[in-house]
Amino acid sequence: MKASKNLDELCYPFIHETSALCDFEVVTDELCGLVGAILSELDDDTWADLRADLADLQPLVFHVNGSIRGRMALSEADLQWLQDRLTHHRARLRQPPLGFVLPRGRAPVPQLHLARSAAKKAIRWMVRVEQEGKTVDPLLPRFCNMMCNYFFVLTLTINERRGVAEVPFHSRSYG
Repeated sequence: MKASKNLDELCYPFIHETSALCDFEVVTDELCGLVGAILSELDDDTWADLRADLADLQPLVFHVNGSIRGRMALSEADLQWLQDRLTHHRARLRQPPLGFVLPRGRAPVPQLHLARSAAKKAIRWMVRVEQEGKTVDPLLPRFCNMMCNYFFVLTLTINERRGVAEVPFHSRSYG
């Protein structure tokens, strides 16, 4: 497929690349949009702490996006900040995470579950990027793994604050 010379017909400069890097960047772009959608649902003071966290996290997602093609834009301090926020929210849960739960709840809980999945997709695309011979800084998958866990804890936090009981999932495939 050949790109048009009309820039209005081109949504992203690298969209016609066949490399996994382009797919990684598309997924992290989607993830950044999901964080924005989540932020728009947390519009009252009940959620001020979560809104502040997500407002700080959203630009970090775009930093993840550009850190393979461009220069590394995340630091250990960013990872430590996310670790601190994850620990903070996990410690405040009355019911600690039990394992797998069915993804249920009112917005923005479904969006958080989708963001969790997008973070996993980003990690998988990083694996492919490395398989293609491009170096991926180990901080990037560490950050995305932690971000996935952070989104999960936020689903539990929101549902708990709303009085929504989690529904555990017990797989018939294992155990």
